[in-house]
Amino acid sequence: MHPEHRFDPQDGLDVFRRLNRYMNELFGSQDEVLTNILRSIEVHGLPPISVSPATGKLLTMLVAISGAKRVLEIGALGGYSGVCLARGMGPEGTLTSLELVEDYARLAQHHLEKAGFGSQVTYIIGPALESLKTLVMDRQYFDFFFIDADKDNYVNYLDYCIQLAEPGAIIVADNTLAGSGIGSPRALERRGEIMKQFNETVALHPQLDAMFIPIGDGVTVARVKE
Repeated sequence: MHPEHRFDPQDGLDVFRRLNRYMNELFGSQDEVLTNILRSIEVHGLPPISVSPATGKLLTMLVAISGAKRVLEIGALGGYSGVCLARGMGPEGTLTSLELVEDYARLAQHHLEKAGFGSQVTYIIGPALESLKTLVMDRQYFDFFFIDADKDNYVNYLDYCIQLAEPGAIIVADNTLAGSGIGSPRALERRGEIMKQFNETVALHPQLDAMFIPIGDGVTVARVKE
């Protein structure tokens, strides 16, 4: 390759960021419900780490396309992603949301109720690994999973999701681009390495078909083989 044609990762990152800004403006600016949730999260002092508008739209579409009726969310925060998931599952669907912080879960539930999904969502408070273990012991099964909690445990969450999965279930994980650390020098940082390991685990897992989608902060989508 001629030197002046050599690929610069920073150029690719700039294009990626511009495309994400465009998608987020396109899908987020006119959604009053989700915009109000983001304002409420800021007012209540929660960290500004909700999924991007484009990622939220993808979640709604994936739930709807898959026909999922039993959805499990790992990490509720203020309810932004919960509303996106609930929008896709229809009136017969149920959402079980695991959240470590009780105040976060309370705010999320308030937002789900305002959005019209209060009767369809259940919050389980406490460390997610303990809650997942209990769900396995209770023989609960789900057909859609969304992982968006502490990154150190992503591989552990994945293992539990597979145990809880109906055949053909969809598993989605957010932030798998690790703040644009994957594929660049920043991948040497701890979070980048964690996400690299997670993505490789998903890609090579014998029970999963998977794909990485570069929107938001990166979304990994996998289907549990039947």
